[in-house]
Amino acid sequence: MAAKPTKADLVDFDALTKAELEEMRAAGEFVLETHRILAKTDDNIVGEILKDQGTFYEWNHYPDGDVYDFETHSQYYYHAHPPEERSGEHGHFHTFLRPDGMPRGITPAPVPDFKMPEDEDDALSHLAGISMDPKGLPIKLFTTNRWVTGEVWYTAKDVCRLLNYFNIDLAHPSWPVNRWVTGMITLFRPQIRELVGMRDEAVAAWQEKFPDDSVYEDRNLEVTSEMEIDIDGQIQAVVAALDGRVKKKKKPAKKKKAAKPAKKKASG
Repeated sequence: MAAKPTKADLVDFDALTKAELEEMRAAGEFVLETHRILAKTDDNIVGEILKDQGTFYEWNHYPDGDVYDFETHSQYYYHAHPPEERSGEHGHFHTFLRPDGMPRGITPAPVPDFKMPEDEDDALSHLAGISMDPKGLPIKLFTTNRWVTGEVWYTAKDVCRLLNYFNIDLAHPSWPVNRWVTGMITLFRPQIRELVGMRDEAVAAWQEKFPDDSVYEDRNLEVTSEMEIDIDGQIQAVVAALDGRVKKKKKPAKKKKAAKPAKKKASG
């Protein structure tokens, strides 16, 4: 079961900082450039990550062992569910950040059944999932319940902070896919923040409805929030917000009206 789908128009682009908008624009340009270059040889993001991986099996992680950047402690993998579970989807990426890559002050949420893993760096946080269609193009972002990825639960506020630290800067197994996944998290960072907040709201509502169950391990709650995405539309919104700031900055100041000379008092 999934939470109710959400819309991309929840984001107020004018409220974002100029620095974040510029990061998003650069990420968007790279994402589109990656699509363009791969398409020249009839390739796509999904085909690139599955290249030389042998037979593709549902549920298996691709590549084998995941992709892990030992400098940033960012991680991702691609896999697929049976078609009847995910209509219109070929598979999806799951993205994570491990504690060694987190800023100071980030700790697991104090949920009732929390248990710290034996290796503290295994207390990873899931950031977002990226759904891909059969053509190898992204169609949706989503968040999941804890049991889905075996993550450790962090509050929405903390997960939103972690988004700025996700970065896969490796050549292996595919430099284009590594940078593309990083670019997607950056380009849609505002939407992911919204989704993570809705994730916590969905979990809280579920717990209230089923107070005797462990909500984080409830197999009936899998996808906690989701949102369709449009790369071109996102980039256009970012550019419009940046252009709007430039126009405001260049707007000429109103000329002050010249002061009228004071009338001389009549002598009497």
